[in-house]
Amino acid sequence: MRGSWGIILALWGAGLGAAAQYAKFSVTYDQLGAVYPQAGAALGWLVSLVGLLGIILGVVAGVLVARVGYVSTLIGALWLGAAVSLAQAMLPPFGIMLGLRAIEGLSHLGLVVAAPTLIAQVATERQRGLALTLWGTFFGVAFAVLAWLGQPLARVGGVGAVFAAHGVYMAGFALVLARHLRRLQTSHRPERTSARALVARHAALYRSPQLAAPAAGWLFYTFCFVSILTVLPPYLDASLRAFIMGAMPLVSISVSMTLGVWLLRHFTAVRVVMIGFGLSAAAMGWLWVMPADPVACLAVAAAMGLIQGATFAAVPQLNTTAERQAQANGAMAQMGNLGNTLGTPVMAMALLSFGYASLPLLAGAAFLLGLCVHLWLARKRAPLA
Repeated sequence: MRGSWGIILALWGAGLGAAAQYAKFSVTYDQLGAVYPQAGAALGWLVSLVGLLGIILGVVAGVLVARVGYVSTLIGALWLGAAVSLAQAMLPPFGIMLGLRAIEGLSHLGLVVAAPTLIAQVATERQRGLALTLWGTFFGVAFAVLAWLGQPLARVGGVGAVFAAHGVYMAGFALVLARHLRRLQTSHRPERTSARALVARHAALYRSPQLAAPAAGWLFYTFCFVSILTVLPPYLDASLRAFIMGAMPLVSISVSMTLGVWLLRHFTAVRVVMIGFGLSAAAMGWLWVMPADPVACLAVAAAMGLIQGATFAAVPQLNTTAERQAQANGAMAQMGNLGNTLGTPVMAMALLSFGYASLPLLAGAAFLLGLCVHLWLARKRAPLA
């Protein structure tokens, strides 16, 4: 099983289902207003509320997943995600839908902690950089697929049809992976720890420049990614809007899988992430000077592609054991969900108050902060090298 690209691709497919837990609401956002006309400004929380449990439990999840087992967590998260999506397909009242989104966060958290840890274990040393770069594309691929296929499905069958299709997808991958991962020994079971010990581990993780570095940068990346794809479309030329929104994730993926993989052969993953943050900030400056320019939008996506894959590749580079990798992935889940949860509402409020200029300025500032945080943590690791 070790070195099997079939298993790696199946785990990546499970990741697409996790990313679709955000994307299915983001790409149908303009139609959700008709379903819940009374929601008003609170409608934005349907996109981001799935991150709530990840914010609260992200780091603890790394410990708990190691205890329960990565395979058991992954399969359980897929089944839970399938059940919640099928319930959402019935379009319950707004309050119940918000509750379902919060529950869905538990599924999302289990997937984004367990799947990359399993990929790092299944892949050989030679495969690992490419495999984790591939994993890092899961958000971009999911948004591209949902933009091109989900929106037409929603127009024909309503948003409930998109949620139902997602539920069937999650159930399918639960069946496939349960069959093929059954023999995989993922880790030892760590000894039981008290709530106080879990809090202490939480604090220790964020004090560690090795464990915390991927998550720290991921916070600023995720703050921008979903929010840009959600709020940018109205500012684009209507004739190019669908093409640009579908192309941005694909450009990001293409750069990640080509230039990103090449850079990972010559530089550390953290260095590639820092290059991505610097180029992303520069591209946002381009979008500020030339508002909603289509080429500038694609340049932003290209630069962000360097961040996404290299961040996941940084986890095993900085943390050698499966348990430490699970903790680092748990921290990434926590910070990623915080970024995803805050990004769209903050960006939407800024646009409402200050107009288009706030989009490139806010996102550009976030990218620069991500770069600065990585530079600071790299300096903290230097004496330990």
